[in-house]
Amino acid sequence: MRAYFDDLAALASGAAHAIGPAVDKAARLVADAALSGRTTFAFGNGGSATQAQHFVAELVVRYKDDRPALPAVALAADIAILTACANDYDYSVIFARQIEALGKPGDVAVGFTTSGKSPNVLKALEAAKARGLTTIMLTGEKGRAEASRWDVGIVVPSTETAHVQELHLAALHLMCRFVDEERDRRG
Repeated sequence: MRAYFDDLAALASGAAHAIGPAVDKAARLVADAALSGRTTFAFGNGGSATQAQHFVAELVVRYKDDRPALPAVALAADIAILTACANDYDYSVIFARQIEALGKPGDVAVGFTTSGKSPNVLKALEAAKARGLTTIMLTGEKGRAEASRWDVGIVVPSTETAHVQELHLAALHLMCRFVDEERDRRG
């Protein structure tokens, strides 16, 4: 247990340097879109799907302070769409089809893949890019090369899935905090 927390603490202590600039850029893009009435779409698989849902909940409901709801959708939340798409087409397009249906230029697509290799996340980011959405990828060290394809790549410098996800959560909270602060600043 001690070694686990020591590893996490070492990773977290270097996070401001390692991912801070990318988190700042992503936060500004999400804030600009959300505060202009554009939608943030978030998606991933497994634990990353729940992180996407967590992020969306904080935008729609609130992060810390009461404020008007902001437009955001977690693409893994609609089981009917996911299963119909996987059954009728292929699992690799479950998020891309939703981006095609709902995404508009100026919206933001936030994809989570700790490995950087999830086909359904990559296809959704490709669909988003083609439609004029801002693209943000959160990944780990294994996804570093893939992350460079998008408008922002937040790459946690670790291959330990749990630690990557733990720092993704911190990045999401920082983005939500920035959105709230920017809303207050703009009045």
